[in-house]
Amino acid sequence: MRIVIFGLSVSSAWGNGHATLWRSLISALDAARHEVVFFERDTPFYRMHRDLPELDGHAKLQLYQSWEAIRDLALEVANTADAAIVTSYCADGREASALVFGSRARIRVFYDLDTPVTLSKIESGEEVPYLPTEGLGEFDLVLSFTGGRALDLLRDRLGAKRVACLYGSVDPASHRPVEPDQLWTAACSYLGTWSEDRRHALEALFIEPARRRPHPFVMGGAMYPPDVVLPWNIARFEHVPPPRHPAFYCSSPLTVSVTRAPMAALGYCPSGRLFEAAACGVPVLSDWWEGIEQFFTPGEEILLGVSSDDALDAIEAPRGELERIGRRARERALDEHSGTRRAAELVALLGAST
Repeated sequence: MRIVIFGLSVSSAWGNGHATLWRSLISALDAARHEVVFFERDTPFYRMHRDLPELDGHAKLQLYQSWEAIRDLALEVANTADAAIVTSYCADGREASALVFGSRARIRVFYDLDTPVTLSKIESGEEVPYLPTEGLGEFDLVLSFTGGRALDLLRDRLGAKRVACLYGSVDPASHRPVEPDQLWTAACSYLGTWSEDRRHALEALFIEPARRRPHPFVMGGAMYPPDVVLPWNIARFEHVPPPRHPAFYCSSPLTVSVTRAPMAALGYCPSGRLFEAAACGVPVLSDWWEGIEQFFTPGEEILLGVSSDDALDAIEAPRGELERIGRRARERALDEHSGTRRAAELVALLGAST
């Protein structure tokens, strides 16, 4: 199958969750002998932090400076594609959608990796520049990173004709247990880009516990504003490159995952960080959201918390108990949440759309 993707970024994981997801998925598609071309606008922001200048295997990354410069090539590739996919936050989403609609691609797909944010903007009357002005009705298939009632809302609010979930995944070759790194050794870790709608849960599950205990804590993530004051025992790193994520996770016995508020409100929206940490054999303490038990079993493969007391209970749990949870989480991630599994799901969904 020949697949062309018009997306936000696969070349840089700085400040976005799209890149690592696409790397896992594209690697698995390539291994299954599907041909993938990924179009990404060469923005200065991602250029400065590019950690994957080209895709592995036979997959091709097509960086471009402007839509006008790339349009003819994009149409040529789309005309020969079995599936043409436009994603949320694609820098030229409307132009790419129009091109796909006018192409000879057999299946026209929109993949919303940010469904709760998209729906929240629609609800508040904001313009969503990566969506076609007429909505999603012209696509043959709309994929969503979020399940549950979000699928109904994509039909009702945006006119999607056929919708399906395609959740995040992890590449076990990239995320696996490794030796800890002294740089990141701590009692608890957190890895995530700043978002204001994560502030309350991040404070409860990570920052306040650090204030209440002298243990070392470690945080990785960009875009934190000056008014976020961290206690002395949290070491923060502006960016942890994806190849270093396993060492970051494995340097603490527990890591925290905090869900953006719109995603938690809709539920059925697992962060890619859950799968990454699990594949590394590191237990996760997460905030609760509807449907989380579909991905990991609470108390056995993941820990859930609401308050700082919950977080401290998890941080100070016996090491053997945490290690058992981490092992079970890794088994579940490899069985059900690998890039190979998601790639097979994607191909099946595309095949059912023809």
